[in-house]
Amino acid sequence: QVQLVESGGGLVQPGGSLRLSCAASGFTLDYYAIGWFRQAPGKEREGVSCISSSDGSTYYADSVKGRFTISRDNAKNTVYLQMNSLKPEDTGVYYCRAQRANGMAYWGKGTLVTVAS
Repeated sequence: QVQLVESGGGLVQPGGSLRLSCAASGFTLDYYAIGWFRQAPGKEREGVSCISSSDGSTYYADSVKGRFTISRDNAKNTVYLQMNSLKPEDTGVYYCRAQRANGMAYWGKGTLVTVAS
């Protein structure tokens, strides 16, 4: 069964850190670009970060640049999003997406991140 599962979300105080994981089963992530997206309450889903399948190049939204780091461990078939210096505006459901060059894509069901004091 093809599946992407996010984990690592939770409640954290402003300034804190979390590491999200996106684990794949039923397929290998090696040939997929992986993106992290988030959706805050009442807002549209937005792209946060992505990492390529080829050379490991990365992209970050301006709102998270310098605070978030995306990485992949192909041996563990997992992609991570390290989130530091979290702000209340980082609150939302975080989703990962695995996409191949031909457009085939899989989405996870999301993990909730709440940044509040």
